[in-house]
Amino acid sequence: MDYKKTNAPTNTVTRNIMDLCDETGNIYESVAIIGKRANQISIDIKNELSKKLQEFASVSDSLDEVFENREQIEISRYYEKLPKPSLIATQEFIEGKVYFRNPAKETIE
Repeated sequence: MDYKKTNAPTNTVTRNIMDLCDETGNIYESVAIIGKRANQISIDIKNELSKKLQEFASVSDSLDEVFENREQIEISRYYEKLPKPSLIATQEFIEGKVYFRNPAKETIE
């Protein structure tokens, strides 16, 4: 998913708890779903950032040699400005973009 084009806020937003539990009927279940989705998003963003920063990795192990790459700094700043994974996950949950199921509630036919 392209997290750069999300309409999630970059700051913390006060939300009505009752709106979050409309879909599941339980606020704790909603928070668990949002938390698991936030972990998935966090892993995706971290992997993407690691791949981009590996392009700038140097093969020398010298600690004295410090080389600041402007492109690397710009990439890091860009990812720092993205909304936090928990905010993205909450926005996706509110918009109904998250698929979830509870096997304990499913009936066996």
